[in-house]
Parts: sequence; C-alpha cells; structure tokens
Amino acid sequence: MSKDSFAGFHPVINMLYFVVVIGFAMFLMHPVCLTVSLFCAAAYSIYLSGKKAIRAGMLFMLPMLIFTALLNPLFNHQGGTILAYLPNGNPITLESIAFGIAAAVMLITVIAWFYCLNSVMTSDKFVYLFGRVIPALSLILSMSLRLVPRYNAQIKVIYDAQKCIGQNALNGNLLVKARLGIKILSILVTWALENAIETADSMKSRGYGLPGRTAFSIFSFQRRDIYALAYIFICFVTIIIGLLMGGYHFRYFPTIRGQWNGADTITIFAAYFALGILPLVINMKEDLIWKRIKSKI
Repeated sequence: MSKDSFAGFHPVINMLYFVVVIGFAMFLMHPVCLTVSLFCAAAYSIYLSGKKAIRAGMLFMLPMLIFTALLNPLFNHQGGTILAYLPNGNPITLESIAFGIAAAVMLITVIAWFYCLNSVMTSDKFVYLFGRVIPALSLILSMSLRLVPRYNAQIKVIYDAQKCIGQNALNGNLLVKARLGIKILSILVTWALENAIETADSMKSRGYGLPGRTAFSIFSFQRRDIYALAYIFICFVTIIIGLLMGGYHFRYFPTIRGQWNGADTITIFAAYFALGILPLVINMKEDLIWKRIKSKI
C-alpha cells in the first residue's frame, strides 16, 4: 500500500473533500461528470491499494456495472428511440439503456469514493471531528469503520488456531467443513460481543462524552491545509455556478439532450476534474519530492 499524503492533511480537509465529491457524484448525472468522477475515484483507489483495488474492480465493480446497466431497460421503457421489443411487447429504448449505464456508473463511483473515504478517514479522525458534538455517533462510526478489517483479521486468527488443533477446513466432507465454519462463526460472534462490551466499558471509564471532557489530539491546522481549503472552496463555488447556469444539465428522457456553452462549459468541467483529481495530484507531488530527495542521498 502506498503512503497517502492526502491522508496526512487535517481531518476537516479530508472530511470536507469527501462530502463534496461524494455529494456531487450522487447528483450530477451528466456523462462527462460521471466519467470524470469515476476516473478520479478509480485512480485514487488504485493508488491507495494497487492490485487489490484492480481485483475488486474486476470481480465486484464491473459485474455490478453490467448487471445494473442491463437491468434498467427491462423495467424502464421510457424514451422516444425504440431499438427493439421484448417478448411481452414492452419496448427497449436507447434512452433507458443510456440512463441504466449512467446510473450504474454513478453507483460504482460512489462506492469507490466511499472506499477511499474508509482508507483516509480513520477512527481517530472521526472521534476528533465529532467526539464533542455527537460522541455516541462518532464512536459508532469509528467502530463501524474498523469492523470489516478487524473481523477479517480475527477470522484468520481463529482459523489458524483451529488448524493447529487438527481441524482444517480443507480436510473432510462438506458436513465437516460446514460444522467447522459454524464453529468459527460462533467464536467470532462471541469475540465481537465481548470486544464491544470491553470497548464500551473502556470509553465509559475514560469519561468519554461527559461535558467538559478534554482530549489529546495530534492534529493541527497547517498552511497546506489552508491552501487545500481554498482550492476546494474555489472548485466548489465554480461547480455551483455551473449548476446555476445549467452547464451540468443533461436529460435522458424523453430524448437524450445536453447543453453546451463553449468555453463556460469547459471551465466548469475543468473545475470538476480539478476537484476530483486533488488527492492524486498531492500524492504525485509528494512522491516526486521524495524521489528527488532520495536521488541526492
């Protein structure tokens, strides 16, 4: 896994960025916006996880994209460009296919951005941001973010322990494997319940959530955070202006039609791309600086 320089920014910057990009990814259905957002999210995911992100994209994201794109024309028959008819007489339209592809791209893009959010926004950042305002919710969020990684690690520990006492899932028939799987699941659930109780007692003993409680924090707002905040704000305002001007307007029904205003449209799409590519640019810049320093050693 590559070292993520963007994750080293202040939690306010990280959280603000993901709120903005995920919000725009969910509501901007223009094909250019969908393409830009998907490219930026995929590129950042690959930078964070490398081959793991590519494998997840091929095994999970791509089938979901194809399934969602094919499912929409079977149930949505709107649109004026009829391509064929189903056996029940309902039409398959070009507009429904285009909307299905757009919805599928939007879905996997949002999932990719949430994957990046989960990698960047660690539990200590959530507690730092929301611990004083909504302490209970921040604790739940931080525990939820750690849920899957910790459970995966614990399942491996339990499975290795079972192998050491001769209970290997690779040996035996299907019934033996099912019994071992149920046993591992039971151990995992017991461990999870005990861990949740211990976490609750530990946080309670520390006075978590009590009025006037102070907390140690390693985060400080630096000059680079100010620059990043100004950058995000400029991109955000430009995109909002583009929305108000109708530059991102694109309709799929009853016919496919968008709007093009020349240089103004290029500007607002460039602002959207500049916003999405920000973490990757920061990381590439830091990587170049590090390589230059290493070459001088």
